[in-house]
Amino acid sequence: MNSENDNLISIEDLRVHYGGSGFWHAGRTVKAVDGVSLAIKKGETLGLVGESGCGKSTLGKAVLRLTEPTSGKVYFNGKDLTDMPNAVMREQRKHLQMIFQDPYASLNPRMTVGQIIGEPIRAFDIAKGASVDLRAKELMETVGLSSRFADRYPREFSGGQRQRIGIARALAVDPEFIVADEPISALDVSIQAQVMNLLGRLQAENQLTYLFISHDLRAVRHLSDRVAVMYLGKIVELAPGKDIYSDPLMPYTKALISAVPVADPDLESKRERIILKGDVPSPIDPPSGCSFHTRCAYAVDECQRVVPQLVEIKPAHFVSCIRISPDNPDIDFAKT
Repeated sequence: MNSENDNLISIEDLRVHYGGSGFWHAGRTVKAVDGVSLAIKKGETLGLVGESGCGKSTLGKAVLRLTEPTSGKVYFNGKDLTDMPNAVMREQRKHLQMIFQDPYASLNPRMTVGQIIGEPIRAFDIAKGASVDLRAKELMETVGLSSRFADRYPREFSGGQRQRIGIARALAVDPEFIVADEPISALDVSIQAQVMNLLGRLQAENQLTYLFISHDLRAVRHLSDRVAVMYLGKIVELAPGKDIYSDPLMPYTKALISAVPVADPDLESKRERIILKGDVPSPIDPPSGCSFHTRCAYAVDECQRVVPQLVEIKPAHFVSCIRISPDNPDIDFAKT
């Protein structure tokens, strides 16, 4: 999909399967991530969207080996992270950081902000003594927090300020790649734009590469160069950000895009909202064939039997649907 030399992260057939628990699920397998292949270019933001429970966060954690993959490969700058011994992987972690979803739970309440931001600097032996405190204060100023508050505790900050602390902690070791896992979902709407603008500015200043995970398609549109759409552990559409919003091809993506409000009230009143029937199937017992066929208005009998592959339908626009082809990309006119 991309030139290998341009890729900072390459994910190949990644799977994360869990053994089921409890009386009803014992001995069964939860397929949280089920055969994902993606490449993320140096300096770009790849947005990852989908309904809750589709495996987005698990994929992000598996890329960083915060969750161990069941199988598949993850390459960072050509180095295979999945086969690295823990001691070697620990050294790589200074290049690979994460911004966690919950700014309340991801910060140690017993540590001051200065200690939280300085912890990775000490852990990787980047600086010592007063230099650590100085670096922590510089990072606070970088993310828009006054360094005068370095001795305060997380409970003394608002949700937006706590998320900025998490961002500063992620930046502390000068990483190349950051997984931002729903970084604005716990914030008030008035604060979300500030955090997104901050992430954009930091990317430009530090040549960062992001995997930006969100269920908020407006946020993804604002930040992402390309967007991957995930459903039940699989990627079902991948395209440049502008294309996925102006010309979604996969029926699931069409439904997601139709739910994004439009600022113009006249246009909003004329838009047709696509309502999906039913709920997302369980990853313990996914449907046969195309996993989306149980909710798809365009499904035919063959969709129950054939597992669709991610195919390039238009230039740089990949879709997983047997009803769509390069010769017939519009599913509304697809032949039955």
